[in-house]
Amino acid sequence: MRGMIFCAGLGTRFKPWTDQHPKALAVINGKSLLQRNVEYLQQYGIKHLVVNVHHFADQIIEAIKEHKGWGSEITISDETDAVLETGGGLLKAKHLFTPGEKFITCNADILTDLDISQLIAFHEANKPLISLAVGDRKTSRYLLFDENNTLCGWRNISTGEEKIARPANTLIQKSYDCVVVFEYEVFDHIPFTGKFSLIDLYLHLAKTHTIKGFQHHADRWIDVGKPESVAPAEQLFRDL
Repeated sequence: MRGMIFCAGLGTRFKPWTDQHPKALAVINGKSLLQRNVEYLQQYGIKHLVVNVHHFADQIIEAIKEHKGWGSEITISDETDAVLETGGGLLKAKHLFTPGEKFITCNADILTDLDISQLIAFHEANKPLISLAVGDRKTSRYLLFDENNTLCGWRNISTGEEKIARPANTLIQKSYDCVVVFEYEVFDHIPFTGKFSLIDLYLHLAKTHTIKGFQHHADRWIDVGKPESVAPAEQLFRDL
């Protein structure tokens, strides 16, 4: 099984570090965010990885070479010509995945110990096009699911904006926790090109395909998106 770590973002929330460095190389307890995610995926036997790069791409490429991929085989998806966001980045990397084989993605700035083997087992049991790790944490933007954990929409509770992809009698709010299993078939159904987000892709595909939410519990999870997140992340992951 192959994996992809999204590392191409501009990291605007993580300034001033990202004025000179990519956020993926920010250090938590002596290890970069990228290294920690590489090692996280390794725990589940996922050692063939795609890393997309844009912002200070040369620094990420050099770190991977210097550390020999931290024990994994890492292929670079070069996005230096344009910012493509997560959805566009995934589509550009299509040729780096194996036709017919599912794969997993995660974000470089998310640290978690979510049990990937349970996520994969959920995916194989339910057989959706995509399985999303979801949680109960508080956020301003939620994915909406029906009582069968099928994705139905999205809601921004700060603005009141709501997007419904498929109707349901009950809509349950869940946080999107950025660890995702895809069937390779997803590439056959992407209507977008250029720059687009995975959230937009999920909402489009949910109209006609099954996307499931995998509820994880009692796992450590943190978005290291801002400098003030570093200290909590170091406390949370001090033993890893």
